[in-house]
Formats: sequence, C-alpha cells, structure tokens
Amino acid sequence: MCSDRHMKTPAAALAVVLLAGCAAPSDGADPDQIVLSDGYELGGYNPVNGYAETGVSPLYDGLYRPAATTDTLLPELVPALAAQPPQPAGPNTWRLPLRAGVKFSDGSTLDSADVVATYDAVRDPAVASEIATSVAPIVRVSADGPDVVTVELDTAADPRPYLLLGIVASERVEAAPAADWAVNTEPVGTGPYRLESLRPDQAVMVARDDYWGEPARIKRVVYTYTPDDNARAQAMVAGSADGTSLPPRLIGSITRDGIQTVGVASADWRGVSLPAGNPFTADPKARLAMNIGVDRDALVRDVLVGYGRPASTPVAAVYGDAHNPDAEYRFDRERATALLEEAGWRAAGDQIREKDGVAASFELLYNAHDTLRRDISVAFAAAMKPLGIDVRPRGSSWDEIDTRFGDAAVLLGGGATPYSIDSQVYDTLHTRVPDSSPYANPGDFTAPGLDALLEQARASASGPAKDELYRRIQATYAAVPSQVFLVFLDHAYGYRELGWQQSAPILEPHSHGVGWGPWWDLAAWKR
Repeated sequence: MCSDRHMKTPAAALAVVLLAGCAAPSDGADPDQIVLSDGYELGGYNPVNGYAETGVSPLYDGLYRPAATTDTLLPELVPALAAQPPQPAGPNTWRLPLRAGVKFSDGSTLDSADVVATYDAVRDPAVASEIATSVAPIVRVSADGPDVVTVELDTAADPRPYLLLGIVASERVEAAPAADWAVNTEPVGTGPYRLESLRPDQAVMVARDDYWGEPARIKRVVYTYTPDDNARAQAMVAGSADGTSLPPRLIGSITRDGIQTVGVASADWRGVSLPAGNPFTADPKARLAMNIGVDRDALVRDVLVGYGRPASTPVAAVYGDAHNPDAEYRFDRERATALLEEAGWRAAGDQIREKDGVAASFELLYNAHDTLRRDISVAFAAAMKPLGIDVRPRGSSWDEIDTRFGDAAVLLGGGATPYSIDSQVYDTLHTRVPDSSPYANPGDFTAPGLDALLEQARASASGPAKDELYRRIQATYAAVPSQVFLVFLDHAYGYRELGWQQSAPILEPHSHGVGWGPWWDLAAWKR
C-alpha cells in the first residue's frame, strides 16, 4: 500500500517506503523519463573540481563507488572502474587492475593514463582544484602498463575513500584552472548517462547504450534549475516535477496522494565558524561557553522539525567506536554564564557583556539564498541573547563571506567526504595547511595537542587503536573548541510515485540536491 508518510523513521522502514514504488506513471507521461527540480546551478561537471567527488554521478565512475542498503551505517566501497579491491604492493602502496572494456561517452577507451591524468590534475597547483586537500594523502598515482595503476599513500589507512573521484579522459585534462575546463559544460565520462543538452535552466541526460555496466532503464533524466524553495514545492504539487529537495519546514507542504516525502541521514553538519579577529570569539572560554549555552535538541525540534541530530563535533554516531559520546556538549546555561564571568565578560548596562571596553558581539553571515542557514542563524542568535552575547545574523553572498572569515562568524556546512573519518575531520579541526580551503577551520583555532593527534590518526590503519585516537581527538577538541557545531542534517526530499523500484538510502555527504536522495543510484532503478 502506498501512502504519504513523513519519514523520520529508522532506515529499515525508510527502505520499505523507498522500495515501494507502487503507482504507475500518470497518463501522458513518458514512462522512461523523470524530471527533477534542483536548487543547485547546472553545469560544473568537472570531477577535478569536486563534481562526483564521492563516486556518485550519472556521468562519471570512480575507481570505487559507495554501495548501501541503509543510511545508518557507512557504505561499503566497492569496485567500479577498478576490477577488484586494492591489492597490497608495498608499504602504503596498492595495485589496482582496471576493468576491461570500459568506454567514455565519446567512444574512447579507459586506460591507466586517464586515471593518472585525473589525479595528477587534482594535485597540480596550476589547476587550482577545490578538492586538492581531499586527496592530499595520495603521494603518487602511476601507470603499471595500460591496464593497472599503482597508488602510493602517506597513510596506512584504507585507500578506497581517496579513490572515489570520477575519472576524466586524459585528452580532456587541461593545463588551466579547473573552473575553466571544457568538461564543466561538455562532460566526457564513463558513467551510465551522457549529457545531451545544457541550458542555464535545464540539463538533459540520456542513458548510454554502450555503458560497461547494466544499462539504465530510465532513459532520460531532465534536471531543471529552480533556486527558489517555494517554486520547487509548487512544481511538485503541480506535477511538472517528479522529485526535488526541500528545507525541512517546507517538505510537509507537498504531501498528498502520489507524492512521498523522505528524510535521509547524512554526515552533513551545520555550525558557526568564529573569527580570530574578534576579541570575544578569540577567547577560548567564550567559545566553550557558546557551545554549552546553545540547546541543540531545540534546534533539531524547532528549526529542523525533526530532520536531524545534534552535533558537537564533526564526528557523527555513524562512525561507531570512533565516536565519543562523552565529548558531546550538554546544554547548561548556568555553566555557560559562569564561564563568561570567570573570563571577565561582565554584563553592561544594555545587558550585552563587555571586557576591557570590548562588547561580546559579532556579526553572523549566512548565504542569503539558503533559508535553512538563515533559520539556524536566527535561532543561534536567539540562544546567545540570554547569555549576554550579541549575535547579529545577516544574509550575504559567498563573494562577501569569502573575504570576511577574519572578522565575522559564518554559518557553515561541512562533511563533503564522509566515507573516511580522516577526510571528515582533518581539515575541519587541524591548524590550516597550505592550499586548504578557506572553509577549513576558518578561525584557525586549535586546541593544544590536537594537531599531533589528528596527524597520528590520519596515518593509522583502521582498527581499535585508530578509534581510540579519534575519541581522544573529540575530547581534546571539546575542551577547547574552535567553532560551534550545531546539527547534522537529514536531507529532505519529495518524489512522485512512478512505479519504479528505487535504490535503498545511503548516508549522504554535505552535497545533496537531486543528485542524492532517492536518485543517488538512478541507473539501478527497476520496474
């Protein structure tokens, strides 16, 4: 039986709904086409600059890809363009035979030169890849003949999380900044779909007959660019879209016969970065007080309407024994107030705290087009007011935000590469390293001893000893926090029942939109 259920249930129940698919296509609809309304701009289809970074894409394959039956566990990383799991070939070195008979969408054949060229480009400073630090543990990718690559890392960790990146044909690799490459709008990949047409408001992808795997049964996917949240909701209700992503507060507005709504767990966090240039936020006790003085459960309840979980660090419970529940902050306004008093931040006449003539006050910037970031920012400011802290939320553009990390707080999101705990945590908490993203630890605050623990953990193989290091990392961070992590999101989606047996949910990264949700493995859908 099909029903319009608001899914905030365990993954097993979620999978039942996702797999239900019990309605036939409506009269007049193309049974082999699906229309998805996306809030993200179209184009930018360049893996070297971050597209398909986690191995999920209709256009590209990586050496490995994630596979999942639930969003409550980390996914398995299974061979895609690699023919088998990594084979040890020396200290921190792995041999990867490539799958035979794989062709790119332009008809050329995959070989080791394509893999080497892709990873060399990400690491090339002239290419200015936005994800260079994501593959920093890779020392070298080299060809061992046309059908095998050898990968050398600077860590004993599993190499597969660093080998999910979509592979670009070597002929398409350019000696220029990745943002300017032709593949951004003319992608050539090994994935199950190829790009048929692209306009600013619409992209059309069609299934490839020469795909190396099982051909996709949905033959045509139309993506429409609809940045306004309400417009995407209206498209679902009107029947002009078959699926979309929406903020939690809006997802309930589309529930009706034939439309399902679903929340999918993610390692996608939202938090407040704090500037080093503000005397209040530069005070470690002030940062600790803000972490203790915000009620994260209330944020999940009132802002996310249940679509999420509290976050105190970037390490979610999905990481199992590496997660440290004792490092999670307990809401305690009295203790937060006492910390501020101990640090010399005293209430002034207008009830805003001051110290040495400096007010406990700062601006909090958020992307003005993101209603969820706005709502979280406003709620955080309200939570700080009873503590005597003046937080001034303001919607802005990323162009301004990128220049303001030194003197303004920012409502940030993170967790772009969660299938490795090392990738999830290192850049976020470590003292800034050369070529790191401006969004990595923007305040550059680091607890004593934390860098050494992070470096030791990243170099370690998986196992109990590594888990213990990460528990220590969380405890060390929680004592002297650099920012205020607030929540992990459950991404909210709506989809029209069209008679397809959909893919099971997967733990999602920071990136979402309609590239994820029920459509993350669209090529595997069956009737």
